[in-house]
Amino acid sequence: MDDNRDRYHEVKQELIEWLDGVNNRLVETYPDYTSTPGKTAIERINNNLMYHPEKPTYKDHFGATLDKVSKGSDYYVKIGINGCMVGGGMWHPDRDELKSIREAIDYNGEELQKIIDKKSFKDNFGDIYREDSLKTSPQNYDKDHPQVELLRLKSFVIMKDVTQKEVAADDFEDKLVDWYGEAQPFFKYLRKAVAG
Repeated sequence: MDDNRDRYHEVKQELIEWLDGVNNRLVETYPDYTSTPGKTAIERINNNLMYHPEKPTYKDHFGATLDKVSKGSDYYVKIGINGCMVGGGMWHPDRDELKSIREAIDYNGEELQKIIDKKSFKDNFGDIYREDSLKTSPQNYDKDHPQVELLRLKSFVIMKDVTQKEVAADDFEDKLVDWYGEAQPFFKYLRKAVAG
């Protein structure tokens, strides 16, 4: 990092300015989008070694969180040398948030199921992240609940891998705006759930 610090700050500033442009377009296009300027959106380059001492000191990518709110889902963009992705939602919500989401699913899980089953949603994001789901139904929910698969989730996240070629293309910003529109009903469902 010491050898490349000036270059890092130069690229970071370019990315912040680009994120400002993306943020402005999202603000103009979607009334429910929460404005998140580039300087607020961009993540620090250092890994948190207190919780992950096995990781290298610095990340090999830039990450940015748009549509950032204090409680609820957000829209994430990762641009790196070993992979790029777009996605969002809530990764391992805390105990109270998870309880609220499960209560929302118990009450009207059909709405969430309809959102993630929509063809255009699946075409863009595939399936919701399920790799760390519970093996059985959570406590206080019947194993035969019609939305038991959603109730078993511990994260509520969607992800889309993108290539470096796609990131460098002239229409990448347009795609980011369109993908957000496709994901927004999913984000709004989660926000409404945790808002109580």
